[in-house]
Amino acid sequence: MKKLLIIAALSLISCGEDKKKEEHHHTPVQNENKAASLSPHTSEMEVIGGAHIHIDYSAPSVRDRIIFGGLVGYNTVWQAGAHNATWIETDKDLLINGETLPAGKYGFFVIPGKENWEVIFNSRWEQHGKDDYDEAEDVLRMEVTPDTLSETQEQLRYEIEKKSDKEGVISLAWEKIKIELPFEVQD
Repeated sequence: MKKLLIIAALSLISCGEDKKKEEHHHTPVQNENKAASLSPHTSEMEVIGGAHIHIDYSAPSVRDRIIFGGLVGYNTVWQAGAHNATWIETDKDLLINGETLPAGKYGFFVIPGKENWEVIFNSRWEQHGKDDYDEAEDVLRMEVTPDTLSETQEQLRYEIEKKSDKEGVISLAWEKIKIELPFEVQD
């Protein structure tokens, strides 16, 4: 009987070792797919003045490249992220730079310039890159002046910052550039 218990115990231990080895084999598969994480899909959300504001984007990294005036050319439309166009959704009207952005979901594009940028909210939010962008579908366009950052922002980053009960700022920062869109939630 003791021999039978010892054999059963050894069998259980050896089965556990096989499981550990099996689990270990899954790790390299995750590392082999490293390219998928070069521009991770992410989002930013905030509730300000009762408005739920959501930004959905893929965040590329600088990786020792010249971004603006290089990878992203000046005076050309850019989808403000990697892969699919970045989109912004709000369930209440926002007053941005004195202009109303109606509640809705929008493709977010920019046209970087050396001095100023055009910011674009487009009615077609579900687009791959800028391939299907059509200026005729723009809901709101405005010009902003970018700020120069003292340190490099390695990965594209959007933030929604609450400034007061009804006011906030949407910002985009990448490489050495940051643009800000102050807004007020409308009733």
